[in-house]
Amino acid sequence: MEKIRADGYFKRRSIVKRMRITAIKTFMARFGKRPRGLIKVETDEGLYGWGEAYSTGPDLSVEPIADYIFEMIQGDDPRRIEYIMMKLHQQFRFPPGGAGLAVISAIDHALWDISGKAAGLPVYMLLGGHARDRIRVYRGIGGRDGIEAADQAHKLHEDWGFTAFKTSPYQRDPDADRWGRVCDAAATYFEQIRNNTPADWEIAFDPHAKIFEPIRALQLANALAPYDPYFYEEPLRPEHMPAWARLRSQMQVPLATGESLYTRFEFLDVISVQGADIIQPDICVCGGLLEMRKIAAIAEAHYVSIAPHNPMGPLATAVNVHFSAATPNFKILEYLLPTETEWNDWVDEPYLPKDGYLELRDRPGLGVEVNESAIADNEYIHWQRTCPIRPDGSTGYI
Repeated sequence: MEKIRADGYFKRRSIVKRMRITAIKTFMARFGKRPRGLIKVETDEGLYGWGEAYSTGPDLSVEPIADYIFEMIQGDDPRRIEYIMMKLHQQFRFPPGGAGLAVISAIDHALWDISGKAAGLPVYMLLGGHARDRIRVYRGIGGRDGIEAADQAHKLHEDWGFTAFKTSPYQRDPDADRWGRVCDAAATYFEQIRNNTPADWEIAFDPHAKIFEPIRALQLANALAPYDPYFYEEPLRPEHMPAWARLRSQMQVPLATGESLYTRFEFLDVISVQGADIIQPDICVCGGLLEMRKIAAIAEAHYVSIAPHNPMGPLATAVNVHFSAATPNFKILEYLLPTETEWNDWVDEPYLPKDGYLELRDRPGLGVEVNESAIADNEYIHWQRTCPIRPDGSTGYI
């Protein structure tokens, strides 16, 4: 056993050996009919880490951006995450945008994975330890009417214990029908869900940033309000913050946003104008786990909770589990079941819900190991978002 010096510190036998980044490898894993960029960072000590990039498009940009970044950080110690992230943002010089930040985010994940493995600790222990013992998750539902959506919710509850859900409010075409009818149909849909599910279940609504006029967003919120939505997610586009502040001041239900925002600076904009009750940054595009921690700290200081955007694979979910475990103002995590997709073989043991929660693990790093053989073919599937066409021939929001 090491002896304690007179000043109270252990006498160290050796300094921590420096580790160096030696390679960044990119894989295109199948995500249904779309690709997903996975990144592996390797070191001279044999340790490696994995991260997942969000598909902001074009997906083929992930590999060249990762190769470009490697030239910036080759030889750096992967545990110097703050330094590496600062270096990348400064060396890019101009804001890297969605495509650049998606790759930076995946590299950040991998660095945390390496750091946890090097320390022999789960990542959440490097973040100050877990503030909670398990992570509540919610799942998307839908149907031709509220009864069908409620049936889906009951099945998810029976199989996995979910008690929180999110759905689209649109039962009529918001780009073609009279807006009053769209709102009325949404209210009927919600009432049917409420009448066919337990009173303590949470139901959130996502208009998906399809509404241009803030007054229409307010009208839809008012139609849903009598049935107590868990939150009302991103009805507007994210560019004009005063519109969010005005909308929030008029609403009677919790307003959430953030999947289209990047970095702490953009989240500071919406938080400082009191434009949201709940923020929803995506750990695969906002800049990574380190950046999410900074965003969460700003939110906590303004009494804003955080419900991460996570329509992602099991690797992204693993990163979110560690963030959520160590974040005091965490609220709930969006979640897709890997057992319903080919993602199930991406990792050795995906985080699966029990009683509607994800349990923490004490495995070092992110707590999952990527099955490289399952993604080794790097098959690319072209995918792009397609906007709706309105009756007059103009384009609508996706």
